[in-house]
Amino acid sequence: MIAGSGRCFYHPDRSGIGICVECRNVICAECTTQFEGINRCAKCLAARLAAAKKLVERNDWGAGSIFLALVSISFVFGLVYGLAAAFSK
Repeated sequence: MIAGSGRCFYHPDRSGIGICVECRNVICAECTTQFEGINRCAKCLAARLAAAKKLVERNDWGAGSIFLALVSISFVFGLVYGLAAAFSK
């Protein structure tokens, strides 16, 4: 496909009806997907979906989270022990 020809990047035999806002390729009606009110091609939409899934699939219990949980539990037990010792006198 010749750049600027108005033909679909993925289907050179079809007329383009829009431009993908991500890759700036001309796309036909079959290739166009409106997401968030703007046109994107399937390739760019798949890349956005993969990036979104990557954010969701994070590990919530990393070393920092476990350390913070242990420090918090120690603080609570220390506070309870201290209050029990103070009131037992």
